[in-house]
Amino acid sequence: MPDAATRNTVDLSAYPDLVVIYLGMRVEEPRGLETLQTLGPQIEASVADGPDGLLLHERLIYGDDPPHVGMRQYWRDFDALSAWSRTLPHKRWWTDYLRDRGGTSFWHETYLRRGGFESIYVDVDEGIGMGRFAPTRHATGPMLGARARADADRSDAG
Repeated sequence: MPDAATRNTVDLSAYPDLVVIYLGMRVEEPRGLETLQTLGPQIEASVADGPDGLLLHERLIYGDDPPHVGMRQYWRDFDALSAWSRTLPHKRWWTDYLRDRGGTSFWHETYLRRGGFESIYVDVDEGIGMGRFAPTRHATGPMLGARARADADRSDAG
């Protein structure tokens, strides 16, 4: 008879405001490979510096048609994630990326332990993640910011 499986869980009581964010970038045209090869090491270097509030950073490969690369990050709270996204080098990457996507598409989905979700899809033609089963809409006005999207989700769910 096989040994009983060992099952574990985690005690997240020390992380009441935990935030998990999944991010991905897909090559859409040949020059997209260069974009990935440029941004990848820059992102790895910035998280190696240990931004305040970043608990864990993991690299991932998503999907199969076509596969794309990404990451999963665990943050102490939304404020820490938001603060990091507004500082250099992240702020510069994002601004530059929105000017020229370099042959790629990008997405992220954020899940807040205290409730709420938010997502953004940039030049993603076919659905990824929540965009595969829920309708998408243009991120304009207050919906340009992650905080407003997460707050709107909590309001809609209430």
